[in-house]
Amino acid sequence: MANAPTAQVPPGSGGPAMRVLVIDDEPRLAQTVQRGLELDGFTCTVANNGTDGLAAALDEPFDAIVLDIMLPGLSGYEVLRRLRAEQVWTPVMMLTAKDGSYEETDAFDLGADDYLTKPFVFAVLTARLRALLRRGAPPRPTVLTAGNLTLDPACHRVTRCDSEI
Repeated sequence: MANAPTAQVPPGSGGPAMRVLVIDDEPRLAQTVQRGLELDGFTCTVANNGTDGLAAALDEPFDAIVLDIMLPGLSGYEVLRRLRAEQVWTPVMMLTAKDGSYEETDAFDLGADDYLTKPFVFAVLTARLRALLRRGAPPRPTVLTAGNLTLDPACHRVTRCDSEI
C-alpha cells in the first residue's frame, strides 16, 4: 500500500513539500484552498467527491488530508471510516459547514485528527495543518488480545474465536 507519508519537513524550509489531499465538492473552495496551500509551500491534490478522494488516499502517500463531510459518492464520514479500516493513519482534518457537536464528535470517533468549520480563516487552516504535520501520523493502534478475545480499536471490532461480537 502506497500510503506511507513523506519526510516530515515544514513547508518553506527548502525540503520536500508536504503533500496534502483536499477532498471537497465545492470547486471554487477546493481551488482556493489548493492555491493557498501551494503558495504556503505545500503540494496539493484535489478530489471533488468521496469516491475519488478515497481512491487517491489509498493509492498515493499524503502527509495530511483535508476532508469535507457532505460529499457526493461517499460521505466524508465513510471515506474516513474506510481509510482507518484500511489502516491508513494519515492525519485528517475535517473542513465542513457542519458545525454541530454531534457531527464533530462523530468525526473524532471515526478517527479525525482535527475539525474546522466553514467559513474559516485561511491562516488558521494552515496553522492547524502545520500542527498536524508536526505531530505526524499516529502509530498504528495495538490490537489487544486476551486468550481468544481480541479488541481492535482502529477498526472498532471485537472478536472471540475469530467470530465478530
